[in-house]
Amino acid sequence: MNIIIVDDDPYVSLSLKTILEVSGEIKVLEIGKNGKEAIALYEKYHPQILLMDIRMDEMTGIEAAKIILEHDQEAKILFLTTFLDDEYIVQSLKLGAKGYILKQDFESLAPALKAVAKGQNVFGNEIITRLPNFLSQTSHSNYDYSAKGITNKELEIIELVAQGFSNREIAGHLYLSEGTVRNYLSSILEKLELRDRTQLAVFYYKS
Repeated sequence: MNIIIVDDDPYVSLSLKTILEVSGEIKVLEIGKNGKEAIALYEKYHPQILLMDIRMDEMTGIEAAKIILEHDQEAKILFLTTFLDDEYIVQSLKLGAKGYILKQDFESLAPALKAVAKGQNVFGNEIITRLPNFLSQTSHSNYDYSAKGITNKELEIIELVAQGFSNREIAGHLYLSEGTVRNYLSSILEKLELRDRTQLAVFYYKS
């Protein structure tokens, strides 16, 4: 897997490079220090994944990601930051970033990169627990779920999943058995072409 690391702290970048290349499965093609360099390096190398900080001088990671994704919608960008900032999380979701994880979770970084390479979205537990807060602050989704064959009952389940409800809690809320809820979820994931409930919650928020 080929990646590029962009972070305004050279010590962090070099440390990440060392950690990630140990297994031999990940190759760091180049290191950048700001958003402008991220754009130039992405255009030059077209890495499988761009691992990027958010707060940087000259141009932020959010600004760089927006430009990169406007030119290449298939770009896989994973934000790695020390800031658990709601505004940054919302912006990264809206942009279409593949993930947002915290630097202190460095042990999960390699697995996160592998997941993103396979097309999955990766958000740390701290991020997922904040999704319900984002949902309560935004208007109801305008996405046409019926076009995907989603029924009203399935939409209710989607909304409860997005609010962090477990299968048992959803079952109790809707007076269903847990087995029925699991069947509904399997159907929903298949219709929306998603892998798991985490992706479903992210999809609901983004839509």
